Amino acid sequence: MTVEAELFAAGATLVIGIDEVGRGAIAGPVAVGAHAVLAGTDGFPAGLRDSKLLSEKRREAIAPLVAEWGAGAVGFASAEEIDARGIGAMLGESARRALLALHADGVPVDRAVILLDGAHDWLSAALRRPLDVRTRVGADRSCASVAAASVRAKVARDAVMREAHKAHPGYGWDSNKGYGCRSHYEGIARHGLTALHRSSWIKRAPAA
Repeated sequence: MTVEAELFAAGATLVIGIDEVGRGAIAGPVAVGAHAVLAGTDGFPAGLRDSKLLSEKRREAIAPLVAEWGAGAVGFASAEEIDARGIGAMLGESARRALLALHADGVPVDRAVILLDGAHDWLSAALRRPLDVRTRVGADRSCASVAAASVRAKVARDAVMREAHKAHPGYGWDSNKGYGCRSHYEGIARHGLTALHRSSWIKRAPAA
């Protein structure tokens, strides 16, 4: 919470951390999590880390604690949208959808400092009106608000892919979550593509 505390000391009343999950997958949506932290918030859930540093079991266990810690939301963009508009545009749109959900829940998004993991601001171009977006390399590992957003996005997207596996069990999505591992490509070779595949990313795969 050091970065958040510095922002609060400088006058911010609300910090919203944002992080994405599923950018590099070849099937399923991209998900962007947002987590709001109010000035005066002390501490954070024990064991909170960037979702990539937590096992699936640990992420599932800590997710309810994250939900209790503050308001949050996850925005999604489908494989079809990614094929049509590109991953960069849909990262921004997914984040906008998450922020709209926060706004609908009464969070004053327009008064927040928004912390975005990484060096590139892929959010602002998607916004209808400007917000105070600040990028920070490694924010998912150094800012509790962004780590919380990462956990929210990862847990939500994993649930989507586990459900998708029930309808399409031939691709191993219950374990690979739509990423391009060997078993996934073997499933494509056997069964072709589904509507959940990012078909423009898989040039050599046969269409179903």
